[in-house]
Amino acid sequence: MRISISGTYSAGKTFTAMALSHHTGIPRSPAKTIREIMPDAVPGKALTEVTPAEYIQLAVRRHVGRAVNEALLGSSFIADGSSLQEWTYAAARVEFGMDPGANVDSPPPPSPEMDFFGEVTAQLGHYFKQHVKESFDGFVHLRREFGLASDGHRPMNERFRSTCDDMLLRALDELEIPYHVIGGTVPERLTKIVTLFGLPTVLSIDESIALASEEYSKVDWRLEKERTQSAAAAAATAAAV
Repeated sequence: MRISISGTYSAGKTFTAMALSHHTGIPRSPAKTIREIMPDAVPGKALTEVTPAEYIQLAVRRHVGRAVNEALLGSSFIADGSSLQEWTYAAARVEFGMDPGANVDSPPPPSPEMDFFGEVTAQLGHYFKQHVKESFDGFVHLRREFGLASDGHRPMNERFRSTCDDMLLRALDELEIPYHVIGGTVPERLTKIVTLFGLPTVLSIDESIALASEEYSKVDWRLEKERTQSAAAAAATAAAV
């Protein structure tokens, strides 16, 4: 069974996927975060500063990472999201601009650059949808039950998040991939997912959440510029030795 834990910003995808993996014994297919990718892709920039062309590079890099991990795991895995997210986050920026948090009240004016960005994003969406259709047996879509995390990376724009969420669900309808929209506490989510898909369980819910909490605490959530500065400092130290 190949399942994606779907949803938009701050929906709890990563923790739910971690806990579900421990609970069922099904391996998790991770995906590098954009903030992890950026120091190599666009060193020295924050996400709000990237150009449309640079954003396309980020989306492709993340999709490739997902596709490789999914292929390695074969016919049974739990994915933290899917490549549909890369498409929706890019496509929604066509409407809201490259820095959605800066355009809460009104969209940016049209431009040839953004028009072309929209055309490229539509073509990537065509391919990403085909990949997802071939790669997953079912989706669990998490409701937007929590506020956006103000961490300096996520776009602080609830309308943008809502637009991305609607696009994800419309894409699942279009692709005719079975999906379930769920919410609730983590124990409630795990119980619902296991029941809906008839999944095995190897650990209790409490044990699974404890292991996921430990795993989640080790995730490096540093911002992209902090990572770039850290890498530069490490390189300078190595050169001086």
